[in-house]
Amino acid sequence: MVLLEVENLQKTYTSRFGGQSVRALAGVSFAVEAGEYTAVMGESGSGKTTLLNVLASLDRPTVGRVKLQGKDMAAVPEKELAAFRRDNLGFVFQQFNLLDAFSIRDNICLPMVLAGRPYRQMEEKLRPLAERLGIGEILDKYPYEVSGGQKQRTAVARALILSPKIVMADEPTGALDSRASDELLRIFDDLAAAGQTVLMVTHSVKAASHAGRVLFIKDGALFHQLYRGGDSQERFYGRISDTLTLLAGGGRDE
Repeated sequence: MVLLEVENLQKTYTSRFGGQSVRALAGVSFAVEAGEYTAVMGESGSGKTTLLNVLASLDRPTVGRVKLQGKDMAAVPEKELAAFRRDNLGFVFQQFNLLDAFSIRDNICLPMVLAGRPYRQMEEKLRPLAERLGIGEILDKYPYEVSGGQKQRTAVARALILSPKIVMADEPTGALDSRASDELLRIFDDLAAAGQTVLMVTHSVKAASHAGRVLFIKDGALFHQLYRGGDSQERFYGRISDTLTLLAGGGRDE
């Protein structure tokens, strides 16, 4: 079942001074199936972060549509967008975006508080989720008291607490050491295996090699895509690296 449809996305920014236009997206189209694990890659300035912002309804496209389960996200009124994102999308950021004045428990439960969910429901969802992510023992600690890996697993728990349709991750391993990165990628593997849809923007070939499909963005357009199929992670890693080399060299894939 198609969960997310992206149709001819274009985004043009006009500078405040001089009125110069910059095209960040140049007609991107693709679809994401429910339960699919997709990575988006591209050089800095390629448009991948703009793409993620538009998909997350944090920015509006100049042209084109994004549909979630057939619903045009541009049709959601501005005053309802925050609630729409909270109820349908889970976010994991490179810098964690945790509140230092809140405990790990409160950071995870914040989306449920904002959604007006009862305390009993919060506790029912929190405990098994925290245990699953290996942070059950640190719920009463604060972000400044735990490691980077634990912070990112807290961010993942916060993203999952309302059972979102899609988890959107922006460079989720970027601020982690190799061990914490490996732990986080194993968590994403488990989420995908359990049927959670994941869309991840990353510079990391290793992170992308965990996905089932990789989209490559160049100059605001979809340059190429790779499906993992039956490849081992090692072989898929090599195919991704080869495509990035081609992308950096300005060649066209046939």
